[in-house]
Amino acid sequence: MGAGTNQMIIDVHCHVVSPDREKYPLAPIGGKQSDWSSERPTTPEQLIAAMDAAGVAKAAVVQASTAYGHDSSYLADALARFPSHFTGVFSIDPLDPKALDQIDHWTSLGMTGMRVFTTGSTMPGQQTWLDDERAYPVWEKAGKLKLPVAMQMTAEGIPLLLKIVKAFPETDFLLDHLARPVIGDGPPYAAADSLWEIAKYKNIYLKLTSRTVEHCQAGKATPETFMAKLVATFGSDHILWGSNFPAHDDTLSNIVKETFHVIASLSDADRANILSGTALRLYPVLK
Repeated sequence: MGAGTNQMIIDVHCHVVSPDREKYPLAPIGGKQSDWSSERPTTPEQLIAAMDAAGVAKAAVVQASTAYGHDSSYLADALARFPSHFTGVFSIDPLDPKALDQIDHWTSLGMTGMRVFTTGSTMPGQQTWLDDERAYPVWEKAGKLKLPVAMQMTAEGIPLLLKIVKAFPETDFLLDHLARPVIGDGPPYAAADSLWEIAKYKNIYLKLTSRTVEHCQAGKATPETFMAKLVATFGSDHILWGSNFPAHDDTLSNIVKETFHVIASLSDADRANILSGTALRLYPVLK
């Protein structure tokens, strides 16, 4: 429950990073550790304390790729210690010849989501391998195992993404940060046309994170106009909330408060979907 309501809240985009670099050595994707993971290491105990303070019930904790690359060992240990609070979203390189074995390994440790990192603070520029056929067995297996695939990407990668979205309709793809659209132009948000055009693909889901919460209150964007269009276009049953804590430099309580502000104009049913309903359908282990 949170923000003065009885609404269940599930966070589908938060991270854990250990302060112990000997037991959990750094291996950041792109070769450079992100500033946030260096400055704000967050143990599962600290994450749970932040969740309790913010009224967040459970979380799908996402591999901190900019600290550990594709070694999700710390995340696996956190999940093993606190299975009633978390599920885990591991990270792999879909082009790795051992990618299918890695999926088996991390799912055997209880993880129920997968992340693919194609751009970010330590690896700028949109990578162009998304539609590489060598990764097709990975997308197929994710669909069979009902593993939602979180995509860290930009809007520039959408044309490549659509090739695999069409080829693997049984696989659910979650766009981290809505694939980082430009929305400062305001209604009708024409600069985000590539985002609106993919709504017809029902295996695409959107993560509404603190990044978008900030951006829809900047420039000519407003929460009322942007969120109304987002929900009308995709449906709230295809949108789920993630804090991006602690990568986003604020308390989880404040992030939740800002999120409630941004979604205030939506219906109770739409808010319920965004805050937990959609997450529970994609990560039923959190029920």
